[in-house]
Amino acid sequence: MKKERAWPQFIRNLLIMVGSRSRPQLRRPTWIIVLVSIVCVFLIAAYIYPPRSPSACSLFSTGGCGRGAFDMPPAARSRQLSDAEVESRVVINEILNYYPVQTRKPKVAFLFLTPGSLPFERLWHMFFQGHEGKFSIYVHASKEKPIHVSPYFVGRDIRSEPVVWGKISMVEAERRLLANALLDPDNQHFVLLSESCVPVRRFEFVYNYLLLTNVSFIDCYVDPGPHGNGRYIEHMLPEVEKKDFRKGSQWFSMKRQHAIIIMADNLYFSKFRHHCRPNMEGNRNCYADEHYLPTFFNMLDPGGIANWSVTYVDWSEGKWHPRSFRARDITYQVMKNIAVCDKFFSHSLNMRLTMVITPCVLNGSKRSCYLFARKFFPEAQDKLIQLYTNSTIF
Repeated sequence: MKKERAWPQFIRNLLIMVGSRSRPQLRRPTWIIVLVSIVCVFLIAAYIYPPRSPSACSLFSTGGCGRGAFDMPPAARSRQLSDAEVESRVVINEILNYYPVQTRKPKVAFLFLTPGSLPFERLWHMFFQGHEGKFSIYVHASKEKPIHVSPYFVGRDIRSEPVVWGKISMVEAERRLLANALLDPDNQHFVLLSESCVPVRRFEFVYNYLLLTNVSFIDCYVDPGPHGNGRYIEHMLPEVEKKDFRKGSQWFSMKRQHAIIIMADNLYFSKFRHHCRPNMEGNRNCYADEHYLPTFFNMLDPGGIANWSVTYVDWSEGKWHPRSFRARDITYQVMKNIAVCDKFFSHSLNMRLTMVITPCVLNGSKRSCYLFARKFFPEAQDKLIQLYTNSTIF
């Protein structure tokens, strides 16, 4: 026997209302009856015949009307996916749709990628002091064992491997840091920092900024020049097409779901390990730390990233490397300008330096872009500590 479909209470109420309004003794205007009847017909039709398209928005849907976390991009549907791609996307889809376990003690994991000792460890000690239980520290030292001056850093070194600038070992070190940090279920957000990075905001501001925002801060943009899309090589096909190739800063900040996805990825990482490297064919250089994560998330979860890095760098000098700040460059105004800046600066090294300025906007509201900054010479630490002690912003 076919089971009758139960009518929602609000539809039953509307039908009763229409019936009551149609009684002659109430003598309501005819247009009210017609209007309510049309509304009833619309609601009944929407209930019986909901939209069938996965991208359509159902009035009675409990999942909301936004695009799914893993609605395959049109580019991916324009060709037949390989078995490896399907398997990879199934795993990523499950992780993205997984509701994170709520922890009573959410922490931010600070991942330091450094050749050896950290020259700004005293400054970082001041930054962390008084916030025990809200952070974790992991140090990957690629050349020599660090000598620590802060108890927060003692015992926080992980097993490290040599890192060569421009080679895949840089990305392997990032993945190694993430893997160690993911062992702690309380770590909910992960920040990659170098030995030349310093904080430009107080800890509480950084903590709330990262944990109250459900996105990862990964720089991602199109660079049509020779040092952007010009680094792409056709050996990445079919999984990575040139139109999906992106560039960005390696200094990321990401939520736990995205960190797990990186650990789960072998397909796309293998493409960059084998085909994005210095001295490729055609005398081209490709640097995986600038392209792997921006391309990966642009393809697989573009709505889950903010498209900017929370680590400030100054490219105004137009050189291959950003400007480095010495002690004489450090003033209250300089640090304040970085801290309150609400525009993100990305660059392209073509025949001349091209700057792209983008406002930092989340949920329709402008906000300050930066929590950290680089590159600073070790000699700047005393000046920075003095400003940190006396400033209300930094």
